[in-house]
Amino acid sequence: MKAFAYLTVILALTLVSIGIVQAHEVRPGYLQLKQVDALTYDLLWKVPAKGDRRIGLYVRLPDSCRSSQTTSSFVGGAYIERWRAACEGGLKDATIAIGGLEATRTDVLARVEHSNGQTQTVRLTPSQPEFKVMGAVGPAAVVRTYFKLGVEHILLGFDHLLFVLALLFLVEGWRRLVATITAFTAAHSLTLAAATFGWVQVPQAPVEAVIALSIMLVAVEILHRHQGQRGIATRKPWVVAFIFGLLHGLGFAGALREVGLPDHAIPLALAFFNVGVEAGQLLFVAAVFLLFWLVNQLMGRNSATAEQSSWPGAALTRPVSYVIGILAAFWLIERTYGFFA
Repeated sequence: MKAFAYLTVILALTLVSIGIVQAHEVRPGYLQLKQVDALTYDLLWKVPAKGDRRIGLYVRLPDSCRSSQTTSSFVGGAYIERWRAACEGGLKDATIAIGGLEATRTDVLARVEHSNGQTQTVRLTPSQPEFKVMGAVGPAAVVRTYFKLGVEHILLGFDHLLFVLALLFLVEGWRRLVATITAFTAAHSLTLAAATFGWVQVPQAPVEAVIALSIMLVAVEILHRHQGQRGIATRKPWVVAFIFGLLHGLGFAGALREVGLPDHAIPLALAFFNVGVEAGQLLFVAAVFLLFWLVNQLMGRNSATAEQSSWPGAALTRPVSYVIGILAAFWLIERTYGFFA
């Protein structure tokens, strides 16, 4: 029964790993409409791309709009289009849709900037691919939009989740685990804010590669700990979590730059994006603990025995560390190769 329970968890981890490696594009699109006068708007449309291939998402304006002066280019990992649209009667109360969104797994963040300074920010999804243009929108809409973006980013950010999972296997004891997660949170919050406000500017590609390296190093430390060797990551995991958390914060900032921030509420949007990231991280940690609690139940352990045993069990530590290390090595090679591709 014990072997079967462990085999079930390892199989689940392997299937998840395959899904991670073969994951489809989930980066969000971004649409900005900036009012020039009563009838005219400048549009910026950015969608994820790889090389010279872009996702098939298209802006659908009302029939009363006529577009002109269109320019397009591939920049980094995005396809960017700019044009001007003249809309008879303006866009207030008009409906704007994103064609093709319902057939994808991505979202689109849309922002309308009116000439009087009022701003509307909405999040479009495959189940809700259109919105109605309104006037001013209160701070509650900004809070909802960026909180959801933060939660989705961490839950779809498989490399960040893998690092957190590695920490859970590395750290012993609740106090040390809380201190380690707190250090990671504090660090990535600092660099997320610094990069967002332009105080720190680092190229995104090297950051993503070093994030993969950080995961691989922690996986090696898990193996060393399993073999009785205690490195600095085992003795003082909060120090390692803080240092690598600074790098992960730069990764979060890169994702936030892709969707942009509302000019009238940058601190509010940034704060709740970060809160969303933390909420998603806590959901992930809770799900992992629930998974291994279920494994303990399958193995027939009572609560007293479970408390005395090391979590999540020596039998799982080695195979999980190999899965984590292999995935991290794959990402490191892929992202480093991307420098020269």
